Amino acid sequence: MLDIPLLVRVHVDALIAAQNDMGVCDAIAQNRPVGKPADMSAPHLPKVAGIDPAVPPPAHTHAPLPSPAAHTPPGAVLQDRLAGWVSDLTTLHELTERLARTTVLDEALDELLKAGAALVGARRGLVVLEPSDGLGPTVTNGLGLAHADLGHIETVPRSVTAYGRILDGLPGADGGCDLMAEGEGLDPRHREVAARLGYAASYALPLAAESAGRLGAAVWLYDESAEPVERQRHLAGLYIRYAAEHLARLIELERARAHVATVAEELLPSRLPRVARVQLAARHRTGPRGGGDWYDALPLPEGALGLAVGSVTGAGASAVAAMGRLRASLRAYAVMEGEDPVAVLSDLELLLRLTEPARSATALFAYCEPARRKIVLAGAGHAPPLVIGDRRTEFVETSLSAPLGMLACWEAPSVELSPDHGETVLLYTDGLLHRTGEPMDRAFARLHSAAASVPKAIRDDPDAVLDHVLRTVLPDGLDETDGAEDVVMLAARFA
Repeated sequence: MLDIPLLVRVHVDALIAAQNDMGVCDAIAQNRPVGKPADMSAPHLPKVAGIDPAVPPPAHTHAPLPSPAAHTPPGAVLQDRLAGWVSDLTTLHELTERLARTTVLDEALDELLKAGAALVGARRGLVVLEPSDGLGPTVTNGLGLAHADLGHIETVPRSVTAYGRILDGLPGADGGCDLMAEGEGLDPRHREVAARLGYAASYALPLAAESAGRLGAAVWLYDESAEPVERQRHLAGLYIRYAAEHLARLIELERARAHVATVAEELLPSRLPRVARVQLAARHRTGPRGGGDWYDALPLPEGALGLAVGSVTGAGASAVAAMGRLRASLRAYAVMEGEDPVAVLSDLELLLRLTEPARSATALFAYCEPARRKIVLAGAGHAPPLVIGDRRTEFVETSLSAPLGMLACWEAPSVELSPDHGETVLLYTDGLLHRTGEPMDRAFARLHSAAASVPKAIRDDPDAVLDHVLRTVLPDGLDETDGAEDVVMLAARFA
């Protein structure tokens, strides 16, 4: 891994040693005592605060030759060179620190584009992520480019652009600069897009990590015909090396999250059953870490219907696996003794305590008889259902109970409910409440208000009811709000 502080120390020590040697020689030549040169004061290092869009003047070039009229002391030359090195490496250190603080792939790509633009002196750019192993994710992010601009750039044949050759893995594709004004054999489409977007040159660098191989390419666009100088290329190369390793780690994390989410989705019902006199709808979103929230709806003997929601403690693959085992077990107990929800949850609690003593879970199971519009339900530390109708919107008064696995012997009385014609019973997990970011009492009030505001025109459609409640409770949407929690909603409308 690139160690920026170590680079700073190495260059500083080397330059200070050279400066001291030059100071000794200068003192001898001027017949002065050996020590600190008279004209050499402590360098004033530039303060770095954030990304400076104006790239500092080149610091790695040779000093100009002294004119006869004005002799430049050797110590001053080394002092300027030292200040330039420290400024560059301090900036590089800050940029890598900012990148290291990103934990989401899109944030890291945006930070890479901004930092790279500052280092090479560009204003716009884009990064294309296409891992060479073909496992994804495939992402294109832009800096200063609209979605339509990115679309225009993608119409240029990749083989004629520096970053396209990198992505295609062509021999010798190590990046470089494309100058629109100097390329006689430049593809006409490339010129056309450059003219449309108003850029005269581009500079591309490959994104490659030792552990993951080629990840993609980054390209920055210049408004005028220009290219980065050697110093800028050197700094950008150091930064890209670090960025590629960081992106490789985030890609692996993104893939793991995607796999966990896929497994979680597969463990839930692929479709809801059709039962006479009941309309069902469900919504489910898995958090980025993969949680253990679940739901189920299964037809039972004599035209009955079992509805269940639950949440397993923990996150990640282990929580998803526990959720799958718990849901499968509840299905078996519901078929055997579903008419007694307390017995179903008691059996489930005993199984959880014997097989996974370090884990707890909340659950709610409802035994529904649609022909009689009767529901018997029991809950174990779970949020109460919500009844939504023309004449009432209220939470069901369930008895207070502990989650499964918290007590030596779980027990709680059941509750009977008789929904009126056209009323919808809403079951949900507490992830819906947590995602609001508010205290639980306010979150419950927000949920109640959202359910009460369902327009009469859509109350006959449980899918529309769920969409309205979600939009009202989480105005920013499931993907934009704090996504650490799973969200499960199950609605049953009784005819």
